[in-house]
Amino acid sequence: MFDIKTSIERAMAVDGCLGAALVDFESGLCLGVGGNPPFDLELAAAGNTEVVRATKTIRDKLGLKDKLDDILITMSGQYHMIRMVGTSMFHYMALDRRRSNLALARKELATIDRDLEIERV
Repeated sequence: MFDIKTSIERAMAVDGCLGAALVDFESGLCLGVGGNPPFDLELAAAGNTEVVRATKTIRDKLGLKDKLDDILITMSGQYHMIRMVGTSMFHYMALDRRRSNLALARKELATIDRDLEIERV
């Protein structure tokens, strides 16, 4: 088990990772960030809160009971992954499409999320 800082460091160690963040789903605030992508990481991470909300809304309207695991956004040069952590947070990771292996990155992010320990006060 490890903390937020360690989870971001592990995400950044994934081949091709441009940036990673742990985001509070309720507020859209970043709890931790890492990397130096060619865009505003905190804005992208917070903006993806809307992507998660929209996906959950559609899932609920369709009457689906499945848990949301992850969302993948593909661009010509990048992958953007959103991985739910419990019900109130998600990991966001941006990957350079030419330098990353999507399957391995997705597997590693699932492992990171499983091992993340958030201290509750």
